[in-house]
Amino acid sequence: MHPGKEIFLFFSIYGKNGIIGILISQILIGLIIYKVILISQKYKIENYEQFNQKISTHPKTNEVIKIIINIFLLISFYVMIAGFSAYFSQEIGIPNIWGTIIVSIICYIIFMGNIERLIQVNTILIPILIIFILILTIKNIDAYTKLNEINTKSNLIKSIASGILYSSYNSITMIPIIVSLKKYINTKKQAVNLSILCVIILIILAISIYGILLKIDININQVELPTVYIAGKNGKIYKYAYGFIILSAILTSAIAAGYSILENYVKKPKTYKKIAIFLCISALFVSKIGFSNLINTLYPVFGILGIIQIYFILRKKQQ
Repeated sequence: MHPGKEIFLFFSIYGKNGIIGILISQILIGLIIYKVILISQKYKIENYEQFNQKISTHPKTNEVIKIIINIFLLISFYVMIAGFSAYFSQEIGIPNIWGTIIVSIICYIIFMGNIERLIQVNTILIPILIIFILILTIKNIDAYTKLNEINTKSNLIKSIASGILYSSYNSITMIPIIVSLKKYINTKKQAVNLSILCVIILIILAISIYGILLKIDININQVELPTVYIAGKNGKIYKYAYGFIILSAILTSAIAAGYSILENYVKKPKTYKKIAIFLCISALFVSKIGFSNLINTLYPVFGILGIIQIYFILRKKQQ
């Protein structure tokens, strides 16, 4: 969950054409959701490993996809840690290293305890975050009048390519969740309805954040969390309420990513503790790269890698 930086990196730099990129990316995500559900239903797939085995019967390809997923989870953990510390640096002026130390300690403590309830908090936080973004959009609706004033790299082809990369890297962590939802969807019509609903919600949210970013009155590259910055422009209540929501969401997302890594690779309690310590300590060094730099550099790379998985999913229709 990255407050505004994703939308800026993948779409805002292309001006009006960025909106076309948003539409293409979310439609592709909807298509992926639909295909994943159908494949899961047809082959009675119970988990993500089985899903990969069905879309590609080549063991080496399955292993490559598995490695990509786990590296992405690791990067996501580091990005969330960096995002947490970036908030305190941007809003309070606390050096990044101290914010990183604090959140790393919190993560380690939770890794050693029961984290299921904390991760489930995201089911409450995400709807609240969506509502908050929509409120900010309504309050800053006049921002869309600035579209004609933007001097950007308005390249349609690049915007479309960026939209494909955006949907590709998002699919890396989205697909395991969709596979788990298969048991709640019994018909093809339900799969179609869910896909359409997701596309509509995602388009509204992406264009909302796109509009909020138009209100930035300084160089956006100087701001790690642009939507937090805009929330602050609307008053202290918005600033601190949104800050609390986004920090909570970032923390639970970091814990979910870190815990997934631990569950995937660690079977013995002693090893679990050692890997948990390694994750939290290594975050102190990786976070020095910076929240924006991590997103700008690594997420497009994973977008390219994620295309491998999308290719096998869409190709399955022809078999």
